[in-house]
Amino acid sequence: MNPAQSPDPALTAHLRALRLEDGLSERTVESYRRDLLQFSDYLRERGRILPEASTEDVRDYLAGGEWRPATRARKAAAIRSFFKRRVEKGLAEVDPTRALPSPRLESTLPRTLTVDEVGKLLSRPKATPGGLRDRALLETLYGAGLRASEALALRLQDVDLEVGFVRTIGKGDKERIVPLGRMAVAAIRAYNERGRPFLGGPGTLKSAELFLNNRGRKLSRQGLHGIIKRYAREAGLPDDISAHTLRHSFATHLLEGGADLRAVQEMLGHADLSTTQIYTHVTTAHLQRIYREAHPRAHSEKP
Repeated sequence: MNPAQSPDPALTAHLRALRLEDGLSERTVESYRRDLLQFSDYLRERGRILPEASTEDVRDYLAGGEWRPATRARKAAAIRSFFKRRVEKGLAEVDPTRALPSPRLESTLPRTLTVDEVGKLLSRPKATPGGLRDRALLETLYGAGLRASEALALRLQDVDLEVGFVRTIGKGDKERIVPLGRMAVAAIRAYNERGRPFLGGPGTLKSAELFLNNRGRKLSRQGLHGIIKRYAREAGLPDDISAHTLRHSFATHLLEGGADLRAVQEMLGHADLSTTQIYTHVTTAHLQRIYREAHPRAHSEKP
């Protein structure tokens, strides 16, 4: 079967609802489409069709594939979304995925930088037009915990330097307001005054986005990653640092400083609190380390 085709009317309607009702990105919808078409092929070989799949069909399909845990979890999520919507729309009485346990993912904690490491990274850019842009970009990624795509999409009018916040559109086209710290505000102001006007040269019609490349056009994702890796190298930090590392560090440092978990959830734009809770594991490890180093009974050899 050609994976570009979606002949099943029920599947076509579900994919349309994922876009229009759930606001999922085209990339996510495309992944779900492929997963559901593969499951449909599996069922067809057994003389069944997608809307009539049973719990056993779903269980056998997910158990039989040689997939990585993350891939298996995504396929399960795609199948769950299809049947959950059918029940919600009154098209089916029973959800065959309801009794299935969620696939267990290997628990991996996000890489984070220490406060000192962040300081080293943010101190590297020079006071040139490009350097002022880089400093403002890094300060915004860390100071507001934005995703790379969110930072790159910021326009001049999305940043309020008087009040100190940015307005961004996150996953699912959901708008959120995130505070900006004093250092980020100062860096963006310096960039707007002494950096941005000089990118692209005199007379260049600049893009509306806040962060521009050296030609005065919107900074690309590749350009952003190159900026981070360059300064990480100069600061003697690991070369796998990314925009997500700064986002993870933003969340971790807030929680270590006593921020409320739900407030951090809102600032990160997480739809589910469980996504934010991974950072509690990071901060717990931090507290355990402090305890072992500081408490007199933590390293005593005698009971």
